[in-house]
Amino acid sequence: MRLNSASVASTEATVFPYDRSNILPGIVHLGVGAFHRAHQAVYIDQLLSTDPSWGIIGASLRRADAADALNPQDGLYTLAVKDTAGAKYRIVGSLLSVIDASGNREPLLERMTDPAIRIVSLTITEKGYCLDPATGTLDRRHRDIVADLAAPHEPRSAIGIIVEALSRRRQSGTMPFTVLSCDNLPDNGQVTKNAVVELANLRDKALGNWISANVTFPGTMVDRIVPATTEEDRQVISRITGLEDAAPVMTEPFTQWVVVDDFSAGRPALETVGVQIVNNVEPFEKMKLRMLNGSHSTLAYLGYLKGHETVADAIADPQLETLIHEMMTNEIIPTLDMPDGTDLLAYRDSLIERFRNRALKHRTWQIAMDGSQKLPQRLLNTIRDRLAAGKSFDHLAAGVAGWMRYVTGTDLSGNPIDVRDPLAEPLKEIGRKHKGDFVGLVRSYVQIEAIFGRDLCRNQEFIKGITAALKAHFA
Repeated sequence: MRLNSASVASTEATVFPYDRSNILPGIVHLGVGAFHRAHQAVYIDQLLSTDPSWGIIGASLRRADAADALNPQDGLYTLAVKDTAGAKYRIVGSLLSVIDASGNREPLLERMTDPAIRIVSLTITEKGYCLDPATGTLDRRHRDIVADLAAPHEPRSAIGIIVEALSRRRQSGTMPFTVLSCDNLPDNGQVTKNAVVELANLRDKALGNWISANVTFPGTMVDRIVPATTEEDRQVISRITGLEDAAPVMTEPFTQWVVVDDFSAGRPALETVGVQIVNNVEPFEKMKLRMLNGSHSTLAYLGYLKGHETVADAIADPQLETLIHEMMTNEIIPTLDMPDGTDLLAYRDSLIERFRNRALKHRTWQIAMDGSQKLPQRLLNTIRDRLAAGKSFDHLAAGVAGWMRYVTGTDLSGNPIDVRDPLAEPLKEIGRKHKGDFVGLVRSYVQIEAIFGRDLCRNQEFIKGITAALKAHFA
């Protein structure tokens, strides 16, 4: 039988403990992918027993896949928490339905103007914010932003959807919702606010002023490793739970969510389900972006090129484990300034143990996606701090060199790589032009201002360090 409200009572998995008919929507989430369903939706699921007013309405902005998979299941899905000791399965009930907004935004906008919706959260990845990577501000030339300004009531971008929904709430006198970014962006709350306010100002200065004065954008840090679900995963879950599930999610036992306590329309009691409520999230997000995400990306590029299919395979390579250990210890940790009581060496060790989790099968190719969007936050900003301090960055340089070699589009044996990146074609063209020429390759790549900014392309120490790393690892 297909998993749904009628069949869930027969499953062998652990089931949410509340009466789902009592749950009311309080959150709209944009980008209802695997990470959201393994992370924020699980925290909300844990608190609905005590406060049923925070159910989630999901929205797919680009494709109908999630809606097609989840709506026949009444939003229910299986969460598989896996480590080397085995797996635990539970049915999550916090997602009430999914709006397919890929072709028509109006049903989503109508839901977002409902006064019951007090939070609009996002996991749309870095590229979904339509930012200029060199400045971190709204890219006014982005085709979706151009379209949003031409037809503001039919927005194309996530930022445009938020602005239009807030405009409608302002016009109707409805209290604005909180905008809660849960993406891996430095200072994600402020970055989201800047993008939303800038687009609003371009539409109507009064609207921009109203949003600035009335809407809050709490900063967050999110952490949980969530690999892509495979057909094999679906078959295993069907066999174990006794129900067919078109949208299960795989994840690890570790989970962390840090949130600044700044909500304009109230919030769920997140602290009761393990969320860290803080006044300043910046130290935590920098720690995670640099140590976890920076190491993950380095393992992905170098691991893939060495023939390692998964992160667990890559970290089992003694050379790569040593590189990651030394990179975190000697080059990343010195750039972090954490609150008292934070044990960064213990965090480093926990990350390496998480990378060793063979039960997850987290593919290096998956992590390698969209590197042009991720590189600045994960590796380049750390290198900037090392350069400013006059310190070495050899291991960080290896990660950047791995990315450069990966995006040429061929592996070390000459086989094609399926490079998934917004800049894939120009990156591969540069690779073809400078095949075997490490100096030319580096000098061409660093001229891409959207990735390397206006500073690194002129920094001879940086260029020299990346070139040396390419030669050391790939000559």
